[in-house]
Amino acid sequence: MPWNRKPLRTRAAVPRVAVAALVLTLSGCSAGTTSPASARDEAAADDKGRTGAVDCAKAHCIALTFDAGPGKDTPRLLDILKEKKVHATFFLLGKNHVMRHPDLVAREAREGHEVGNHTWTHKVLTGLDADAVRDELSRTQDAIAKATGHRPTLMRPPQGRTDKTVDDVSRELGLSEVLWSATAKDYSTTDTALIRKRIVDQASRDGIILLHDIYAGTVPAVPGIIDDLRKRGYTFVTVPELMAPAHPEPGTVYRP
Repeated sequence: MPWNRKPLRTRAAVPRVAVAALVLTLSGCSAGTTSPASARDEAAADDKGRTGAVDCAKAHCIALTFDAGPGKDTPRLLDILKEKKVHATFFLLGKNHVMRHPDLVAREAREGHEVGNHTWTHKVLTGLDADAVRDELSRTQDAIAKATGHRPTLMRPPQGRTDKTVDDVSRELGLSEVLWSATAKDYSTTDTALIRKRIVDQASRDGIILLHDIYAGTVPAVPGIIDDLRKRGYTFVTVPELMAPAHPEPGTVYRP
């Protein structure tokens, strides 16, 4: 079932979409990608850019990201992140999420999280022409800006699928594309312990974790994920912090 028809309400269709996302991302879905670590190292070598709150060239950094919200479990997630002193990156859906929960979008930004764009209706962008891609992204840009006062600089393409048209429109709108290195497949299970294990097992330095704050088993797994990874020496950062002192470049696809 296409996600542009009342996204995220028909759970049976979600696994097929998400499995495709993982396969496409791991196999490569763009002409080229840049790792956050390589962007960071290049900027440091050129002695330019900015200094992040954490020096990820020295620390074992990892970025926690959440897609497709906000939703009913997002307030609890924000409480957990605040308690654990962790800042995450949220890639938000516009039509049925940002528009319904502008207060939560504002809270995410206010509490120091990075707020990104996950399109208006979760259409696969590679099947659209430039005008349609622009519509999917710009409407969400406008909705997030209305809630937070700022336009996102990051976006995550649905299913991790991108191409030259998506790159070009993203560049035009000032958006970098962010993929991931670890997923819990939390669309397919409510087993909190399994979600936790999958993420901990896949964690790596300079990695980007993909979770969703809209599935029942995910938010309860977050405290354990944070605790386990901290015990292993990881420091949690936002995606821009992961690549500092580099700035995310619009139109560039970042993948660990």
